[in-house]
Amino acid sequence: MTTDLSILKLITDASLVVKIVMLMLMMASLLSWALIVAKSSKISSTQSNVTRFEERFWSGVSLNSLYEELSQTTNRTGLERIFYDGFHEYKRAIATDPTARLSVTDSVQRAMRVAASKEVDELEQNLAFLATVGSTSPYVGLFGTVWGIMNSFISLGQMQQATLGVVAPGIAEALIATAIGLFAAIPAVIAYNRFSDKIDRMVVSYDNFREEFTALLERHAAAQRKPA
Repeated sequence: MTTDLSILKLITDASLVVKIVMLMLMMASLLSWALIVAKSSKISSTQSNVTRFEERFWSGVSLNSLYEELSQTTNRTGLERIFYDGFHEYKRAIATDPTARLSVTDSVQRAMRVAASKEVDELEQNLAFLATVGSTSPYVGLFGTVWGIMNSFISLGQMQQATLGVVAPGIAEALIATAIGLFAAIPAVIAYNRFSDKIDRMVVSYDNFREEFTALLERHAAAQRKPA
């Protein structure tokens, strides 16, 4: 008589605790994969937006024209949002006090920092879940493995005559929990590191744009104040 050691059979015959561990890990894996797909699409879209807006911005288009163009839509993301909020604050500040160059620069910088912070926060949303799955899944799987092996040795001690064929299924089903834990953890860790690197690069792009745009607005404000 041969023992069925197929993966499905081992999972269905596992103890209740090991089954719960496997179920938790599979759910974590599915959720992390769904998040990976969604986050990958979001970050790729934002990167494309940054590239497209930079090309448009440095093409020589009028700042007022670009501002009016963006004011027609509420779906502003990335550099579009940073530019719009910054230029909106610039126009408001200049209309209030055309001679206050320093306060204008400070208020524009604050407006763009807030916009950039909101953009980065949206990009980083739920990344902590990937980090949690990546760091805890192996330990959760190891818990299931230890529990299963412990039960196997307890059963082994209660038998008069024990053979490898008797304890092998219990040990094998326990090891599956560790395998599922690694299966959940590895993609989550890779995705988290990859997304974090891309977001850091976009933060640098946002910071560079803010500094360049502020300098441009300073020259623009100085030119407006020159006597005719």
